[in-house]
Amino acid sequence: MQVSVETTSDLGRKMTIGIPAASIDAESQKRLQNLARNVKLNGFRPGKVPFKVVKKRYGESVRQEVMTEAMQQHFYQAIIQEKITPAGAPFFEFTQTEEGKDIEFVATFEVYPELEIKDFSEITVEKQTAEVQDEDLAKMIDTLREQRANWVEVKRKAKNDDQVTIDFEGTIDGESFAGGSAENHPLVLGSGSMIPGFEDQLVDAKAGDAVDVTVTFPEDYHANDLAGKEAVFKTTVHKVSKKELPKVGELADVLGVESGNINKMKEEVRKNMERELGNALKNRLKNQVMDELVKANDVDVPKSSIDGEIDNLRKQAIAQYGGDEKMAASLPAEMFEQQAKRRVQLGLIVGAIINSKELKPDADRVETQLNELASVYEQPEEVIEYYKADQSRMSQIEQLVLEDMVIEAVLAEAKVTDVDATFDEVMNQK
Repeated sequence: MQVSVETTSDLGRKMTIGIPAASIDAESQKRLQNLARNVKLNGFRPGKVPFKVVKKRYGESVRQEVMTEAMQQHFYQAIIQEKITPAGAPFFEFTQTEEGKDIEFVATFEVYPELEIKDFSEITVEKQTAEVQDEDLAKMIDTLREQRANWVEVKRKAKNDDQVTIDFEGTIDGESFAGGSAENHPLVLGSGSMIPGFEDQLVDAKAGDAVDVTVTFPEDYHANDLAGKEAVFKTTVHKVSKKELPKVGELADVLGVESGNINKMKEEVRKNMERELGNALKNRLKNQVMDELVKANDVDVPKSSIDGEIDNLRKQAIAQYGGDEKMAASLPAEMFEQQAKRRVQLGLIVGAIINSKELKPDADRVETQLNELASVYEQPEEVIEYYKADQSRMSQIEQLVLEDMVIEAVLAEAKVTDVDATFDEVMNQK
């Protein structure tokens, strides 16, 4: 097998490969002989079709099939021989297929860049530290109560933070418009969910009142035919309700804490907050390190790898919104190009660090990682069994552990500054 490799760009390669004609001719002859023993043609008994007839009818297609298979086999033999790792699928093209002569084809592809990771000592990161304080716990308890609030009808005028149940019909210059009416619509006054000024005009209204609400649509309103126009909404108030929060003891029951034990509930809520805080701190630090690695290492990324990652991101986006996977190709590549490039860069950088540091996923750490992942589910044992039943799923856990080990290796040499933060500051960061 003759092989020559040409460098067409930093990552581009053009490989020319020759295949001896004898091997193609011999395999084609063998397949045609097998075909002759089984082929059925009008005017001939099965197995009695003359070889010349079989070759005339099927010779070209059989030879093409043999050449295609040989091309793929010889390509993979060639990249092993030349110690080349392609990035993505190659583009094949025959350049010589004349019968009786050696076959020649060209494979065009990209390779992964050779990386020399920069010194970690030049990397600077801020490591946030925070703890769950009593006031954070109290605030979370209030939030949980708010989330489980009930609306109780009251016989008084409405005020901000009350909920009014209304019918309304909007008109512009006396004409109704699409989307301008509703029945039994629940509206929390002061929530800002309606056009500016709408909710203010319902303060002090009570059940049974009819109110003409006059508002002007914002100039930048999403419906161009309504933007900047004045509208009148004839509004009927059916009822006024106030928010009633469950007592802390009732919240414990709602959350399923045994015997409604308030202290036990607070312990569990704090434990969940600490877990979420720990994950947020870890993820922020990890993202910082990854960002710094990308900045420090200028990686020439194979276009084929970026294209493949764009396809993955397209499918993830479609799945997130419940769309048909066939729609993925219609999403513009530009939407995902930067994210895809960063993912590929990080994959190459992280892989290079793993190789240079000879990192291996520690079994105990893999088990801990799996247990932590499963702990947020109602049936953690089932989740653990699900992952352990499939090596590819366990490989995902091992990859997470390796990434953590990479972060630790970087932080061991980087310039790290500890920064105190509050629970809210960490959890509400963009």
